[in-house]
Amino acid sequence: MSPSPIAARQTFLTDLSVAGRKLRTLFDGKMKERGLTLSRARALLHLSTCEAVSQTELASVLDIEQPTLVRLLDGLEKQGLIERKAVDGDRRAKQICLTDKSQQQVAEIQEIVDQMRETLLTDMTEEELTVAGRVLNLLIRRIETTAEPTR
Repeated sequence: MSPSPIAARQTFLTDLSVAGRKLRTLFDGKMKERGLTLSRARALLHLSTCEAVSQTELASVLDIEQPTLVRLLDGLEKQGLIERKAVDGDRRAKQICLTDKSQQQVAEIQEIVDQMRETLLTDMTEEELTVAGRVLNLLIRRIETTAEPTR
């Protein structure tokens, strides 16, 4: 029996929040087993999808403040997983790139993500996931348009 439309509306954001926290906790635990934090793993995964990205862009994607990002990048750089390169024409700007050393770690992280996706979404149809994706994207857009800018 499915919940009434009113009950679904009343519990949706709470359920979404709980699911998000549990997903982060699960992923964070798997990353800690490999000596990474959740933030470092997310940064590496994002950097693996592009050739180079500015610190400002990466902070935006990860939804963290610049000082937090600097500490995060310092740690990744110390591990030899990223390098910061100067941007032509702007001495202050830095492009962030993965190093060759990071490739194995990124592959392991991606494998964990793929395994989690397979395990967690196993009984969901493509149609259900498509509808859920549309709902989440609409919710994200509404949050972004109603939220007060913090930066």
